Amino acid sequence: MPETLHKRPPAHSIQARDLRHLLHPATDLKRHHRLGPTVFERAEGVYVWDNRGQQYLEGLSGLWCAALGYGEKALIEAAEKQLRRLSYSHLFAGRTHEPGVMLAEKLKAMAPFDAGRVFFGLSGSDANDSQVKLIRYYHNAIGKPEKKKIISRWRGYHGSTLAAGSLTGLPAFHRHFDLPVPGVLHAECPYFYRDARDGESEEAFSARLAGNLEALIQREGPETIAAFIAEPVQGAGGVIVPPKGYFRRVQDILEKHDILFIDDEVICGFGRTGHAFGAQAFDIRPSTMSVAKSLTSAYLPLSAVLIPEPMYGPIVEASEEPGMFGHGFTYSGHPVCSAVALRTLELLEERGIYTHVQAMAVLFQRRLNALARHPLVGDVRGVGLIGGVELVADKATKARFEPERGVGLECAVRCEAHGLLVRPLADTIALCPPLVISSNEIDELFCKLEASLDETLLLLSRNR
Repeated sequence: MPETLHKRPPAHSIQARDLRHLLHPATDLKRHHRLGPTVFERAEGVYVWDNRGQQYLEGLSGLWCAALGYGEKALIEAAEKQLRRLSYSHLFAGRTHEPGVMLAEKLKAMAPFDAGRVFFGLSGSDANDSQVKLIRYYHNAIGKPEKKKIISRWRGYHGSTLAAGSLTGLPAFHRHFDLPVPGVLHAECPYFYRDARDGESEEAFSARLAGNLEALIQREGPETIAAFIAEPVQGAGGVIVPPKGYFRRVQDILEKHDILFIDDEVICGFGRTGHAFGAQAFDIRPSTMSVAKSLTSAYLPLSAVLIPEPMYGPIVEASEEPGMFGHGFTYSGHPVCSAVALRTLELLEERGIYTHVQAMAVLFQRRLNALARHPLVGDVRGVGLIGGVELVADKATKARFEPERGVGLECAVRCEAHGLLVRPLADTIALCPPLVISSNEIDELFCKLEASLDETLLLLSRNR
């Protein structure tokens, strides 16, 4: 159904060359080869333009990451300045550089827990891979080699590398890759709209899920469980906002059984919820933290893992026997990426972006909630400047559309035709605009989405 807006590209176009040479990540490759790619050429503020001159409002901040929008001169200047001064240096074998040290200091000062050390990578995936390795290393170092299992959640997204892809609770990231690897467990997703029982309150639903989590821990043996990992808001799994009491109850169980809490802030970190971190929006008490994406406003790749000092000490001691701490990346703490990240964090504060998000969130969430009245919409959910719109075949019964109908994808294609970029997560339309979006641009976003929903409904009626 959602293929009507594309034409086969000319043989020598950039689209055709893409089809001959690239292997695209997270893409329906069969569909891609039928329809070809959309080619983006430039961007400014909250808008991007393709190579046909079509303008789009960026409704997902690229991939949940372009926090300060596009073409920000202060970030371009920070990159250029650092490129001219020190274009590259690494952190292996005790070497260091000023941007990396200053960024580590800044992240520690911002962290919503007593962070002691910062390890740098390049993506949320490698950050969460590093979390797995650090937690294994730590428990070996303190004489608890049996304490290695990590509990994630279904519908969670923590990356696509071997360990992070295992932590991810989405079947498409497991199928054909022989994932998850041993030692990764999955608990229930706190998906209140779909999984709450009739008449069950959010608090009761949270209590039931927490009880099931504790039962899982008891079955596996608390002495074998090292950590639990969670996003404050599950992004790629459908924009699942935790129900009331959920994290409070989960954390009580984790602390009872001496299980670490890995706070995956890759999407929520740096203002998305109206706070510096999602942990502050939902009263999460992290043991460790992963950040990426908006850390540099997506201008350059960079991620970071924050760990407490008591965890660092045993790692130091254990590194003596093999002669090194055997983990790291060529571009860990790249000086140019670090300089851009540091300037990003400064701009978030200098321009009052967190306060701006809180103000814009009032309009954003009001327009989002109004969509619940649409005949196609079964549920809306969100916080700050993130939202999800779940499309259903029947509002009363919450019946889903058959997956092969591609209704969410059709709606996203309609949005694209109206000049709005969103992300269909099955039949949930995800919204996550740049944090700098204005009230007029929020109105534009929802007007285009409403028109796209109307067109999708009309098309479905005709197909019936």
